[in-house]
Amino acid sequence: MSNLDRQATPSVCGGRGFVVAEPVRELLTPRRVPLGESTEVRRLLPNLGRRMVGAWAFVDHYGPDDIADEPGMQVPPHPHMGLQTVSWLHDGEVLHRDSLGSLQTVRPRELGLMTSGRAISHSEESPKPHARFLHGAQLWVALPDEHRHVEPHFQHHTDLPAVTAPGLTATVILGELDGAASPGTAYTPIVGADLALTGGAETRLPLDPDFEYAVLSMSGEAEVDGVPVLPGSMLYLGCGRRELPLRALSDAGLMLLGGEPFEEEIVMFWNFIGRSGEEIAQARKDWEEGSRFGEVQGYDGARLPAPELPATPLKARGRVR
Repeated sequence: MSNLDRQATPSVCGGRGFVVAEPVRELLTPRRVPLGESTEVRRLLPNLGRRMVGAWAFVDHYGPDDIADEPGMQVPPHPHMGLQTVSWLHDGEVLHRDSLGSLQTVRPRELGLMTSGRAISHSEESPKPHARFLHGAQLWVALPDEHRHVEPHFQHHTDLPAVTAPGLTATVILGELDGAASPGTAYTPIVGADLALTGGAETRLPLDPDFEYAVLSMSGEAEVDGVPVLPGSMLYLGCGRRELPLRALSDAGLMLLGGEPFEEEIVMFWNFIGRSGEEIAQARKDWEEGSRFGEVQGYDGARLPAPELPATPLKARGRVR
């Protein structure tokens, strides 16, 4: 999925300056961003004061939207570099096309994982015809320096492992949780899991104290470590936890995101992750000139133009806007 914000500005993320080395309960409020003709997303990362959680660098939550009489998701071809995109649905379908020739419909609880590496472009749209409701999350994972120029590739996994407890099913989307490992390729110590809770359930989820964590609420009413987390909000939890208390006040869906703190500083702009302003500017130029990122075949519409870079160069270390 693209960042369609036409006022995008470069920002410095990563490094340990923002990492909280102890358990905390920091509730993040989303920013609402339009996505295409009929979809609005709630952007949780990057957020004011909280730029990353482990290698997770971008989190959008959307829906549930009634798109029975709407086009649904319509994201034209756009570029990515230096990251992985993770598509995760609770309702609906998303048709993925990319410049490698991939054509795949991603359905609820299936992993659509695209590794951009050095360069890729793709589009995402609701199929025709499509289901009435669309509800999901789109996430990006920053690639570490040693892997950020890998050959681009797309993976689709329908059979994902799960960790279970009374009233809880935790499907492992990426990385590892309590000994269960996702088949999706990960390039840093990381975890992403879909947590389905039955109303009235109280349980504790085992965690890695070296990871930092956050929980995104997808649906229902639940408390995370005693904090009510409503759909479309995210609770940052810091590091140093060995378990996480969960309590469901109704049937609820959550996403657990975590990983080792990402030590490298990165520069994010639009749909690119690089290491310098110059690298970002070159990527933008390459996209505008039609080189490097390839071409998406079969999408009915024009590709997405890149927003203008601000005239003021990226400022000093750790300063973000």
